[in-house]
Amino acid sequence: MRQTVKIPRIVKIEKISGHKIQCMFNNGESRLLDFNKIFDAWNISENDYEYPLLDQKEFKKVTLRNYTLSWSNIEIKIKSPDNENMTVPYEIGPDVLYQLSKEVKNKSKYRYGRIIRDARLKAGLTQEQLARKSGTTRFYISRVENDKTDLEMSTFRKIVEAGLGKNLKLRIE
Repeated sequence: MRQTVKIPRIVKIEKISGHKIQCMFNNGESRLLDFNKIFDAWNISENDYEYPLLDQKEFKKVTLRNYTLSWSNIEIKIKSPDNENMTVPYEIGPDVLYQLSKEVKNKSKYRYGRIIRDARLKAGLTQEQLARKSGTTRFYISRVENDKTDLEMSTFRKIVEAGLGKNLKLRIE
């Protein structure tokens, strides 16, 4: 089975709309950050580093750096471990961003569930029969078909090729 990712990281900025950013995290989830709500909760004032980000033009200059959101247009002065003055871009830790975000429910998150169910029914198999042929359990097949679990490629291949007797072809578009 797949190990749980414990430290959240942002791997892709998917969409920016107003002061909302949709990101893909390293656990595969798409999550939405609503900075209007975040900045309201933080009571941002003119003296805060985040204040320029209230301007949408400045906010949209966000980039992905070190697996988190970064604004190089906002410079923060800090002391290095050697007590040297340094200037770094404004960033918010990905663990904080994960906590502040909400999962984006995507109907097509695990599209293979319906494909497997349709192929199983077409083959005239029960979930129990498919599970036995593919070396899994009926409970697992049910979770896959109902899009309640992620699926490793090797397990997907076993279900399709050993369980359903079909060839697995993968296409990226």
